[in-house]
Amino acid sequence: MSKLASNLQIDSARLWSTIHDTAKFGATPKGGVRRLTLGPEDKLVRDWFRAACEAAGCEVQIDALGNMFALRRGRDMSKPPVGLGSHLDTQPTGGKFDGVLGTLAALEVLRTLNDASIETELPLCVANWTNEEGSRFAPAMMGSAAYVGDFTVEDILSRKDAAGISVAEALDSIGYRGDSAVGTQKFTSFIELHIEQGPILEAESKAIGVVDSGQGVLWYDGKITGFESHAGSTPMQLRRDALATLSEIVLAVERIAIELGPNAVGTVGEAVIAAPSRNVIPGEIAFTIDTRSADAAIMDALDQRIRAAAAEIATRRKVEVALDLLWRKPPTRFDPKLVDAVEIAAKELGYSNRRITSGAGHDACNLNTKMPVAMIFVPCKDGVSHNELEDATQPDCSAGANVLLHTVLALAGVAK
Repeated sequence: MSKLASNLQIDSARLWSTIHDTAKFGATPKGGVRRLTLGPEDKLVRDWFRAACEAAGCEVQIDALGNMFALRRGRDMSKPPVGLGSHLDTQPTGGKFDGVLGTLAALEVLRTLNDASIETELPLCVANWTNEEGSRFAPAMMGSAAYVGDFTVEDILSRKDAAGISVAEALDSIGYRGDSAVGTQKFTSFIELHIEQGPILEAESKAIGVVDSGQGVLWYDGKITGFESHAGSTPMQLRRDALATLSEIVLAVERIAIELGPNAVGTVGEAVIAAPSRNVIPGEIAFTIDTRSADAAIMDALDQRIRAAAAEIATRRKVEVALDLLWRKPPTRFDPKLVDAVEIAAKELGYSNRRITSGAGHDACNLNTKMPVAMIFVPCKDGVSHNELEDATQPDCSAGANVLLHTVLALAGVAK
């Protein structure tokens, strides 16, 4: 790293200000953000982001799934750009930093380069990926998943939320179904900055997580069909209780993940009783399961054992249990050269760091199947994320953005 480059720092106050400015779009009383993908709040932040990128001299393109790409020209436009960015949608009770930090830090990188009048050899492209969270539409990370061909565009456009609104309808309602075909924008590589969403960096007092791998994910939609009957007159031994069945499945998922641990986790995150009533034994329940591991063999074991447990519980309780594997994402191994580039930047900037595995899924994990990818983590308070209490410090966010800046400069080069 040259002396000039090593002295180059992002504008910490400007980054911090943009994080809090965008948090107004969907702000919640508890200090979090509710900005569901392709909803009215998402439109507001997208409009803000497009205007900010255009003000930074970028050309903004939007593809058929609403993925946004802000291109900063480089000296050599014959080569695809170095990509950076993340997402701007949140969980229903989300925070200010999940995804947002990576997208706004990427914008700050461009602003910093503009301020210093630095032209890169390769162009740069900031991405805002559609529906990373998966809280309104499934699967999560659908914009990047379609980009790499894991799903067809038609399939994704047809997906519906709980209210029956399709992705296509939602895109049209906010004016973000773009003209560009999904996959048109190419990249030479991609770097994503993100809060850790776990407790390791904070516990070890490390400023930077150099992410070298990511967990695989299994998502299931489940349905239990028992029999509705009177809560007062149906003997216990004759009941076909869907909710009691679900309680056993929840505990089975927990037990199996613990037994296959420490490299496995499992969660039943949603459960909906059809036509619930205080004095009716639940007869039908829809539910979801999320399991993860960084080990492909453990993922296979999770799948086999959860299915076996559900079948045994269903037989014993005389109900039907259907498990539909909605999404399977294999474990990720990021590009060693890019991982090294992140580590070198962190060390040369003097930040404490460690190698780390991502427990959460990210758009970078999808992109890794088509191009060299790496990620940068910064600590978040108490490891809390997907929660209105999610928090991170200005110095940590700035450190991550500086590592992003210098990693991007190492990959894109400075024009001579």
